[in-house]
Amino acid sequence: MQELNDLAGGFAVALTLPNIGFMVIGIVLGVLIGVLPGLGGANGVAILLPLTFSMSPTSAIIMLSCIYWGALFGGAITSILFNIPGEPWSVATTFDGHPMAQQGRAAQALTAAFTSSFVGALFAVLLITFTAPLLAKFALKFGPAEFFAVQLLTFCSFVGMSKEPPAKTLAAMMLGFALAAVGMDSVTGTLRMTYGQTELLKGFDFLIAVIGLFGIGEILLTMEEGLSFKGKSARISTKVVLQTWRELLTHWKLFIRSTAIGCWMGITPGGATPASFMSYGMARRMAKDPSSFGKGRIEGVVAPETAAHAAGTSALLPMLTLGIPGSPTAAVLLGGLLIWGLQPGPMLFIEQKDFVWGLIASMYLGNIVGLIVVLTTVPWWAAILRIPFSVIAPVIIVICAIGAYTVHSSMFDVVMMLVFGVVGYLFKKLRYPLAPLVLALVLGDMAESSFRQSMLLSQGSLGIFWANPLVGTLTTLALVMLVWPLIGKLRAGLGGPRRGGGGGGAVLAAPTAKTATDEGR
Repeated sequence: MQELNDLAGGFAVALTLPNIGFMVIGIVLGVLIGVLPGLGGANGVAILLPLTFSMSPTSAIIMLSCIYWGALFGGAITSILFNIPGEPWSVATTFDGHPMAQQGRAAQALTAAFTSSFVGALFAVLLITFTAPLLAKFALKFGPAEFFAVQLLTFCSFVGMSKEPPAKTLAAMMLGFALAAVGMDSVTGTLRMTYGQTELLKGFDFLIAVIGLFGIGEILLTMEEGLSFKGKSARISTKVVLQTWRELLTHWKLFIRSTAIGCWMGITPGGATPASFMSYGMARRMAKDPSSFGKGRIEGVVAPETAAHAAGTSALLPMLTLGIPGSPTAAVLLGGLLIWGLQPGPMLFIEQKDFVWGLIASMYLGNIVGLIVVLTTVPWWAAILRIPFSVIAPVIIVICAIGAYTVHSSMFDVVMMLVFGVVGYLFKKLRYPLAPLVLALVLGDMAESSFRQSMLLSQGSLGIFWANPLVGTLTTLALVMLVWPLIGKLRAGLGGPRRGGGGGGAVLAAPTAKTATDEGR
């Protein structure tokens, strides 16, 4: 009952006229970002974050979170109509969504995708509503050692669960730690890696790095590949919506399974993209006719969209309660909270109750508004892709430059944004993951501070990380996750090659993603 009372107070905050306006603006901007290849949820939030500096933290986070919801919805439009994944997690949607559009069932595919997105996000928000306060109360018992163990578990989970080679994940993470260490040491006051540049006394600004890595890096890559748009048109009618909803009711088991997969992958650092592929593979493996997948099955749209949105939404749970982002977009939002002077973690639920519950209430409202907007405006978003990319790309670059300049009103930041853009471009060309770099850049200072406080408390003994069952379990689990790829190789070597089996569905889906992305671009 306490959570319901707090949620009612959150709706009172979110339903004020200015916040409703920011919510609608955020949804529209988010759908635009999701539709335009070369952007995405994390990129869009990072680019538009400077626009919120003059707002109150509550209004700002409501607008940014709605940009995120809109981007989640918008990615399905290009995947189905143009076979171009607007978001990485929309790749699996192209497998059956675009064949449905080619068969003249684009409206049905879009309705199924939007509805699945709504259902996945709704269940994830319910999870946040009822478990976040409990997790926050539990986290109040944490000391420096416990917080470092959680952060270590997050870092190691990225290594153990990433689809990229562990060496590349570690290399990206180490670069993020190095960048986070630049500036003045908060403990000793000494300068680290500033090389006489006064602009680096405060280190690399997180927002500048993110705008460059995601926004400029993706645009450079897309410009190189010469993206052109060719696709189907669609118009959704009320009759098609009602018919599709009746059909979707028969797939309630698929919704439950995909939501569970998505929520789990969101809370752990798995992410929306692996969740979408895993859910698609499970749906195909458990279908009566697996061979029909890839030819226009509605289940092939429902499964990845439900899981991806459940994962993208539930990734905010560890960010709010522990200060640990579960996705790149959550990491950007975490950086925004820090810029506004808010410290994510268990105390946030006590010191900023209106802010937290206003945000959670806006998740419900933003999800509903997003569903209505995309169902009624699909032709407009599809028409945007008729604009030549040679026109769209310079506009995006100018927006990135303006956003970088407004952070500190410094041209040095614009130059650094371009440098990070080149780094992001090289990472994408060399297939190095950006998420571990961003995670280390955001959490590097916090992890270092927690570790040094732990060492001071224990007088230099690492035994503090096994001083009680809680911290010992977290630390041990983190080390297991770090060596998990080696464990997998040992098990594969001992077990030998397997023939057939039911586990091939999820595995076989992943290589197709690269092909779909390449064809889309």
